[in-house]
Amino acid sequence: MIYPDNAVDKLGFSEIRNLIQEKCLSEAGRLMVAKIQPQTKYEQIDRFLRQTQEFKNLLLHDTPLPVDHIYAIKPLAQKAKVEGAFLSEEEFFRLLLSLRTVYAIIRYFNEREGQYAYLELLFEHLPIEKSLVRSIEQVIDDRGKVKENASKLLLDLNQQIAKSEQEARKKLDTVFKNAQANGWTADGGITIREGRLCIPILAENKRKVKGLIHDESATGQTAFIEPEEVFHLNNKVRDLEFERRREIIRLLVELTDEIRPHVPLLLSYHGLIAKLDFVRAKALFAIDIEATMPILLAAPELSLVNARHPLLYLNSKQDASHPVVPLNIKIDQQDRIVLVSGPNAGGKSVCMKTVGLFQLMVQSGLLVPADETSSIGIFKQIFADIGDDQSIESDLSTYSAHLSKMKYFSTFAQAKTLVLIDEFGTGTDPQFGGPIAEAVLEQLNKRKVRGVITTHYSNLKLYANNTEGIQNASMLFDNQQMKPLYILQMGKPGSSYAFEIAQKIGLPKEILDSAKVKIGKQQNRVDSLLVDLERDKKEIYQTKVAVDKREKELEELKAKYEELKSHIEENKKEILRKAKEEAKGILQDANKLIENTISEIKSVKADKEKTKEIRGKLNQTLDQHAEALKSSVSPKSSKHVTNTELEVGDWVRIEDTGSEGEILEITRNNSLIISLGSLRTVIKKNRVTKLKSKEKSKAVKRQTILSSESIADFHPEVDVRGMRTEDALQKIELVLDRAVMIGYPSLKIIHGKGDGILRRFIRDYLRKYNHVSRFEDEHADRGGDGITYAYIG
Repeated sequence: MIYPDNAVDKLGFSEIRNLIQEKCLSEAGRLMVAKIQPQTKYEQIDRFLRQTQEFKNLLLHDTPLPVDHIYAIKPLAQKAKVEGAFLSEEEFFRLLLSLRTVYAIIRYFNEREGQYAYLELLFEHLPIEKSLVRSIEQVIDDRGKVKENASKLLLDLNQQIAKSEQEARKKLDTVFKNAQANGWTADGGITIREGRLCIPILAENKRKVKGLIHDESATGQTAFIEPEEVFHLNNKVRDLEFERRREIIRLLVELTDEIRPHVPLLLSYHGLIAKLDFVRAKALFAIDIEATMPILLAAPELSLVNARHPLLYLNSKQDASHPVVPLNIKIDQQDRIVLVSGPNAGGKSVCMKTVGLFQLMVQSGLLVPADETSSIGIFKQIFADIGDDQSIESDLSTYSAHLSKMKYFSTFAQAKTLVLIDEFGTGTDPQFGGPIAEAVLEQLNKRKVRGVITTHYSNLKLYANNTEGIQNASMLFDNQQMKPLYILQMGKPGSSYAFEIAQKIGLPKEILDSAKVKIGKQQNRVDSLLVDLERDKKEIYQTKVAVDKREKELEELKAKYEELKSHIEENKKEILRKAKEEAKGILQDANKLIENTISEIKSVKADKEKTKEIRGKLNQTLDQHAEALKSSVSPKSSKHVTNTELEVGDWVRIEDTGSEGEILEITRNNSLIISLGSLRTVIKKNRVTKLKSKEKSKAVKRQTILSSESIADFHPEVDVRGMRTEDALQKIELVLDRAVMIGYPSLKIIHGKGDGILRRFIRDYLRKYNHVSRFEDEHADRGGDGITYAYIG
């Protein structure tokens, strides 16, 4: 899949593997990291990525995974598998610690079942075989030694040894004190030599003490003698120790035989620890480089958003003076090959290596340091030509090595191949290297390959500009400050800035002038044009950014204007409607007044004085009505009160519904919390009207009467048997709302048993109803699960 083999080193993937290996806790985990290879199956890659992502979330947001003691179980299991072999005390102790860790890990994920779905796939339903731990704990203590009471015989032997050692020590003390009194002893006290209790005697006195000489000091001045008085006691201790060792071996053999049937399970435990250690190391590395999981595509294409080369990013974290500039690049069906040009040391090679390294990492199940919106597809092959591969053994020059790779690329590349070529066509005479490179590029394009290619050749830039499927791109360069910006710009070729860089370095002017003459007017004009284009492009880009910012501000202003206009229109319609209603009422009152006036005039038989007085009253009343009519059609007469007129405790009427209630609280966002009996509601200030004192008294009285009447005639039971689900839920909702409003504690719902469908829908609805705290079945004797009690709280 990868050609040549050293491409993983050239792209930096080997260094990534080494960094991940350093995160592993076990040798088995490190071996798995060493074997990481890019995969080509979508399901497999997706699973590896999601496992790493889940472990990353676990490390960042959950309690630590219990991985205190991880030892290799596989070699212990393989040793125990052999008939007649047995594990040592130390090996059983390591196995015990590893089993405790495995069981703690399994319990950890069992407690979080479903939370880490892809990590749970690693367990393959492994059981916790507690008998293994119990069996080992009965023999091995917490210091890794066989327990003194592991068997009755072992306990008896330990007691005999202690007693014999005590007797020998007591006898030896007597001999030693006697030798000291005679001045025969050297400096020091009773010691052990070759497992025997001895006393230090001066060399000139060693014949004066009967016994066996076991050792001498380095100077030969001291002899370590086992006195004959304790000889038989030491022999007894030695015999007892041999017997104890035989009993310990018998216990270890017996314990090994006991765990031998569980060897396959132990091997599975080993695999689990290795896999978890492996995924954990990948997740820790992902945290170090602030990596995310990109969108995985099945197609051979990619779109990197704010991608950062992981190795450069790690270096930048240690040295803040060299920040990593994010890379944005896209390769798809339309733009299959990106031809990157620009100045030396401008970031072309880093751009190409970032694409290649990201592709290797993702297809190996590793997260990458880029935005989550990035998408990366799957390539069957990755071909790379990077650096100098000249070979003395193969008699290949640098250019010959490049041509050998181009031959391989042209022969075996296809639509699902990612081709990465650095400094395409270099290594020979540009007059010939350029056309050959162009011909190779043409062949690769015919094969529909994808790739990133860096070059300085102008003919390749022109070819890319006129060829479908190939996209020019350039690394931006600040030609004012003469320094690279390391930003990739798609859509145009870049200049090499050879003369500008040479001038900055300080190359003499006469040399530069001579070079410009020699390079030819046409080439010089092309390079100058590229420089001018880049400068103009930069200015256009800055202008576009400013225009986009202004357009965004205008859109925001437009949205605010539309919102305000809509609000004004709504208020206007409401004000006019109320004004018309008031005007209509005023006119009706005026008509009645006129009719009454005419009736009064008739009643006084058109008496002149009486008629004049009646007309005066009529005109006065009509003037009042005209003033009221004028004010009713004026927007200023709106009954809506301003925010400052309302206070907690005021009574208001909700304009939409006509409901009346008391203000309990005024929130920061100009909303009101209003009490409507036992019910609370939140509403905007501009949707209420403040009640006058008389209206307030009436409203309080009405609400009290309403609450009393509601409680009196409320029946806390609803029967929906035989009803359609929609009708039943509607009926239950009406009764529930009324129960909440009057503060009733519970509601009995009779729905019947049947197939249980209606009961299930009703209970699903009750779970979503905010005021229902719980619900339960009726007693079995009184209807059971055919009746549901809903408790309101």
